[in-house]
Amino acid sequence: MRNADAPSPWKAYRESIGDRSPLFAEIASVWGVADALYPGSYVDLSPSSAIRSVTYVDTDRRAVGYFRDSDRVQADLADAASSMGHVVEFIGSDYTKPLPLSDDRFDLLISLYAGPVWDSCRRYVKPDGLLLANTSHGDASIAALDPDLQLIAAVHHRAGRYRLDTQDLHTYLVPKVGDAANAERIRDSGRGIAYTRSAYAYVFRRLSRRGSVQP
Repeated sequence: MRNADAPSPWKAYRESIGDRSPLFAEIASVWGVADALYPGSYVDLSPSSAIRSVTYVDTDRRAVGYFRDSDRVQADLADAASSMGHVVEFIGSDYTKPLPLSDDRFDLLISLYAGPVWDSCRRYVKPDGLLLANTSHGDASIAALDPDLQLIAAVHHRAGRYRLDTQDLHTYLVPKVGDAANAERIRDSGRGIAYTRSAYAYVFRRLSRRGSVQP
């Protein structure tokens, strides 16, 4: 039986990394995101504070144990009034292998500090769906080179606040070193490259067909 007084793994994790809930609230509000996939989530429940249905994927035993305790998860979500009735699903698998999910299902794919998420999970994103990625393991750097993706916002994070920048996007993702923008080298290194103007993360849209899209 679960100890109701035991500390919440998500709340402890949130205290160590900061609360990402405002970021997902902003993304959900601006683009109407209702269904998200979060590979390499660990115990970060923050997307579910704003997004109606979120599928989390991880092999970490602590994440498996946390999401298995549905009472704990729902109790944690109860702290966010806007999350009432939200659906939380968890898959205890390696996201680099095929997942039991339909193609073209999700409005948003989340890649934060988790490795090559876009390479492995792009198939699950709807046409015109979104990718939120940072450069920690090179995912945003790889996404920036993919002709099937278009940058639609840069995310800035300062003093616990998140801000979406949709202006002058051509000034982002410009490599400091001209020949650094090589997808295979980025994959081999497992690291993002340095840019002349950086951000906390980036939002890309998966193009349903070649051509420009509006943010």
